[in-house]
Amino acid sequence: MPTLVPPHGSDALKPLLLPADERADAADHAAELKHVPLSSREVSDLFMLGMGAYTPLPGFMNERDWRGCCETMQLADGVFWPIPITLSCSQALADEIAIGDDVALVDGETDQLLGLMTVSEQYGIDRELECESVFRTTDPKHPGVAKVHEQPPVNLAGSVRTLSEGHFPETYAGLYLRPEETRALFAENGWSKVAAFQTRNPMHRSHEYLAKIAIEVCDGVLIHQVLGALKAGDIPADVRVAAIDALVKHYFVNGTIVQAGYPIEMRYAGPREALLHAVFRQNFGCSHLVVGRDHAGVGDYYGPFDAHEIFDTLPADSLITQALKIDITFYCYRCNGMATGRTCPHSADDRLAISGTRLREMFANDEPIPPEFSRPEVVAVLQTYYGNLG
Repeated sequence: MPTLVPPHGSDALKPLLLPADERADAADHAAELKHVPLSSREVSDLFMLGMGAYTPLPGFMNERDWRGCCETMQLADGVFWPIPITLSCSQALADEIAIGDDVALVDGETDQLLGLMTVSEQYGIDRELECESVFRTTDPKHPGVAKVHEQPPVNLAGSVRTLSEGHFPETYAGLYLRPEETRALFAENGWSKVAAFQTRNPMHRSHEYLAKIAIEVCDGVLIHQVLGALKAGDIPADVRVAAIDALVKHYFVNGTIVQAGYPIEMRYAGPREALLHAVFRQNFGCSHLVVGRDHAGVGDYYGPFDAHEIFDTLPADSLITQALKIDITFYCYRCNGMATGRTCPHSADDRLAISGTRLREMFANDEPIPPEFSRPEVVAVLQTYYGNLG
């Protein structure tokens, strides 16, 4: 029988979502508690904790784990973890909460009850340390840095029990898959070597090429789509899902792809976020993570291969899931196909650079989209979306 990689830092997945038959009593208990409002990022992290994607974390980080994560990418118990998973609140609210108290975790926009937390610690935030460590910059124009600076000043730590997965299971029925579900699918397919392909954009020809390289060296590929909040200008999740559906239907061999989505909100932390993607892909059962150009980057804050190089700096026992590093891809007119610098000997004049940013520009400027850039079935989906924007 094929054997999948074990969960990260644990012998078993640790989903924190309460069983359905326990949620009513938990909700009754929550009605008596202080409400702690969560930002959109914190909501997405709570959902990731609930589904077991953040195994082995029991909840939001205490100060030792937060500081270790920032400075050495290790929790206090030595488990590798590259990005803080924290919950913050105002000083006034923190003053009303005692250590050992249960609090109700609610959506900061809707006040919907999402979970419970037993508070084990309160501590102040060093925003400069977190930003410099995680994002390699303190520039407030960086969207991840801006989010950190928007946080209230006190972090609350403690174990959580989630009561909701929000709208995701209903909105993305069949696509919203928890780690135990992707693992079951991989086992059913007889896969043990699985590559995760991370995307927050519709898949153009370069993305397609990356996924097909991964299929050549693995048993199959998980196309894993971000369903949480994105930055302004990114393609909405439902449009992206439709575009990827069209691509997979027409251009991939049946039985080589599993599509799924997960509720994280992007931090745009580049190399550090690539490591986080590998951590929780291990929980989903993936042995490899496709890491292409400027993985999880934004603007020009990171070099094109920084996310490749950071994997080489880790101690050998940090991660089981490994980076499948692939060079910059492009269409070569002389090769008459997709290629990388390792496979194509021709000059830049013969190459068509392909990127999601350029694709959005072409749609915005009403430029024709060449078939070398994106498949016509994908273009049709995106043209409908941009046409509706008017």
